Amino acid sequence: MAFNTIAFYPRKCDGCRDCELACASQKEQSSDPAHSRVRIMSGSGPGSYGIAQCRQCGDPRCVEDCPARALRVDAITGVVAWDADRCVNCQLCTLACSYAGVTLNPKTDRVMKCDHCAGDPACVKACKPGALEYVRAGEIYKTWGDLEDLFVPGMSFCLGCNSELLVRHTLRRIGSNVVVATPPGCVPGVGSVGVNGRTATKTPVFHPLLTNTASMLAGARRYYKRIGRDVTMLALAGDGGTADVGFQSLSGAAERGEQMIYICIDNEGYMNTGVQRSSTTPYGAWTSTTPVGAALRGKTRDAKYLPIIMVMHNCEYVATASLAFMEDYYAKLDKAVAAAKRGMAYLHVFSPCPTGWRYPPNRLIEIGRKAVETNMVPLWEYSAEEGEVRFTRPVDDPRPVRELLSLIGKYRHLSDEQVAHIEATVGNRIRMLKSFQTPEHPQAAV
Repeated sequence: MAFNTIAFYPRKCDGCRDCELACASQKEQSSDPAHSRVRIMSGSGPGSYGIAQCRQCGDPRCVEDCPARALRVDAITGVVAWDADRCVNCQLCTLACSYAGVTLNPKTDRVMKCDHCAGDPACVKACKPGALEYVRAGEIYKTWGDLEDLFVPGMSFCLGCNSELLVRHTLRRIGSNVVVATPPGCVPGVGSVGVNGRTATKTPVFHPLLTNTASMLAGARRYYKRIGRDVTMLALAGDGGTADVGFQSLSGAAERGEQMIYICIDNEGYMNTGVQRSSTTPYGAWTSTTPVGAALRGKTRDAKYLPIIMVMHNCEYVATASLAFMEDYYAKLDKAVAAAKRGMAYLHVFSPCPTGWRYPPNRLIEIGRKAVETNMVPLWEYSAEEGEVRFTRPVDDPRPVRELLSLIGKYRHLSDEQVAHIEATVGNRIRMLKSFQTPEHPQAAV
């Protein structure tokens, strides 16, 4: 079972302690931080902070050690609830907690602990730097967890492949009333269109050419409309089949407002045929066609930024996504489903590739998060109705780009000059995206 949680980001904390005041006010209608269930602690160095807070453990020692059974885990929310009527104030729970999440209130002489404010934590709302975030991953699991997985087990994806996560979550959300197009690439290569006479998808699926994915889906959509059926058209295409070889049909379908969801799985190269560079391969990256040696130090050109090009096509909905931020992806997928009833919805999904990028598979999610936190992959969305770009994750005060580059083997050779070029490109892209915002909405909600 998955539950919501309060996440703490130490790097963003400035020690203002507004969270403590908000908690004291919420729980005891007091401005005295002694009543706070959350405590900000000084870290090991100047300007560094930690947090003392109930982690709502799955197997909590405090519950186990409570002789009065005043503590219990709520089966619905996962919150460790405290019953004041049962509590005998023995304070054994404060000794059992390794995180200082259960403490003694010196004003009331009773124990106290966080209960997430019934799903709307006051501390999170008060945290202006964004160091506290109420992560609603549990709601996603409970909403979609029982839906059928429309991609069968046993496929030959590489270990730690991001594309498998994307295909499974996307089809689970969209459902079986769909026609799926998977042009040449990793996804059909592992079985979406058949291995030994069997397909991996439990939905209708076909294998277009790299050049005509969007046009074939447009034709299929028009046929179903003619016979009176409302069927979702879905493309799961790599960056080569989207930004390069397939761009002419994608551009035409977008200009005509064809009703479909087109998802670009951007692993930044032609991975299925030997890790060749594509137009979305970033500057400086090693590929088999941009090798590293005495004469060449990786790709010499910056990546084509296709999402903003799709905005210029007046699509109904355009968004970038990373599966390291699953809540964000599901929200955008919902909007894409609705937008595809009116015209084209285009999602550009960052898809790290352990094999082609040269990193251990167990670092997939870490790389996905660092890419967003460094602004290498800013998360944003655009709708034709609103007519502006809206960031869905903060882009101010990003982490250093080197934190991401150091995790990925295809960047291992970079010189200081190349890193500086990448940093400048990242900054320029953020400034460009901000120029697509109106003065009334300079920054998006987290």
